[in-house]
Amino acid sequence: MKYNRCGKSGLLLPEISLGLWHNFGSVDNFENAECIAVEAFDKGITHFDLANNYGPVPGSAEENFGKILWHNFQGNLRDEIVISTKAGYTMWNGPYGDWGSRKYLLSSLDQSLKRMNVDYVDIFYSHRPDPETPIEETMMALDHAVRSGKALYVGISNYSAEQTRVAVDVLKQLGTPCLIHQAKYSMLERWVENGLLDVLEEKGVGCIAFSPLAQGLLTDKYLNGIPENSRAHNPNGHLKENEVTEERIQKLIQLNEIAQNRNQSLAQMALAWLQKDKRITSVLIGASSVKQLCNNIDCLQNTAFAADELNVIEKILA
Repeated sequence: MKYNRCGKSGLLLPEISLGLWHNFGSVDNFENAECIAVEAFDKGITHFDLANNYGPVPGSAEENFGKILWHNFQGNLRDEIVISTKAGYTMWNGPYGDWGSRKYLLSSLDQSLKRMNVDYVDIFYSHRPDPETPIEETMMALDHAVRSGKALYVGISNYSAEQTRVAVDVLKQLGTPCLIHQAKYSMLERWVENGLLDVLEEKGVGCIAFSPLAQGLLTDKYLNGIPENSRAHNPNGHLKENEVTEERIQKLIQLNEIAQNRNQSLAQMALAWLQKDKRITSVLIGASSVKQLCNNIDCLQNTAFAADELNVIEKILA
């Protein structure tokens, strides 16, 4: 595992980080989740990414990760692990359980610490901008989280390029630099290239890419259409059936041919493709099994792209 400096900070993050958005909730098999997390750490993944609402049920991913942390590492390796969590999406009913108010963010952080049985998190994020709360208030809450000792660093997620510029400037004025931006980025979701990455580079802020496989679309699972056991087949899933168009399937088939010529799976190539941009600090993967985890980590065996490969990929994605 290689570790990259996060922006202009002193913190190094692994090239691959593990996200607990799926497969770590109360409805999932705990022993499987435990095996995934332990194997990830053994493979050099030191960064585990959560949010208050991860589950289902909301909060259960943090609870399970806390159990994994203390059962397997006895807390002795806490200083070797980077834990991040977030607040910004609906967590509880009523006026104070959503968005970006100071009250919600700080109370949510306290709840997250209790669920994981830790004194602090390494990174605390504003999970999304709040259109009705001033950015200044949200950033002041992040600043307070650091000054209170409950977070070492802070970040933002899902902020536009312009919102990011404002948020980073406010945090700098407060004296708590913005460490990182967590953005949705993949071969099929490239909005960050239209200004956000430039702002992050200018401001010295790191970037971690989430949903790098487009909710599983950038795998060999959809090369022949939508299988019955897939996320797209589930009406409650984040990948919708209408997103798996015939045009996209043809693109996936062409991309898969390039991946095979590189001795990689389509998923491995998609992960490696993100790492070609040095502004990307880490790529955040999910995993439903140890086998899938290890297959994805193996993308690191070939992260170099020839110029003609990149040109062909661009033509396919255009």
